[in-house]
Amino acid sequence: MAGGLTVDATLFCEALTFCDCELGSSDDVFELLGRHLRAGGYVADTWLDAIRERERAYPTGLACQELGVAIPHADPCHIIKPYIAVVRPKTPVAFGPMAGMGDAVGARLIVNLGLKGHTEAGKEDDGAWQVEALQALMEIFMDADKVDEILACDDAAALCACMARLCGGSRV
Repeated sequence: MAGGLTVDATLFCEALTFCDCELGSSDDVFELLGRHLRAGGYVADTWLDAIRERERAYPTGLACQELGVAIPHADPCHIIKPYIAVVRPKTPVAFGPMAGMGDAVGARLIVNLGLKGHTEAGKEDDGAWQVEALQALMEIFMDADKVDEILACDDAAALCACMARLCGGSRV
């Protein structure tokens, strides 16, 4: 668990976890996710264009000490039901740097948050939940041992279970 902050581990699922995919760009990542998210009823048909536009306007690449990551998301109006999708590409995928400062980030892990309408006991969905999820993820990505665990996963099932455990508990 990340420093007391947690992410609802039930939002991780193996069907939305991808390991060692050949992806050349962020658009490739979004197309992969879009196919699976639409098929699972997680997002509206508008999601793919929306996430591309949001990523252009507000890049999400973060060069953490231990790992280059990206945490892209679309506005909640494009989300039908909550999810967290995880992509670990075979080779790093370039994402623009968050806040537009610095060079492109070679993301070795992409975590797509879809938290619309998501509530946890005692918490309303007022945006605080997404901020807490981002903070919990950042704590994990700054921890060398946890990053090693993530990178050591050899398939989607192991990666999904690892992310769920690191973010707050066992996946149900």
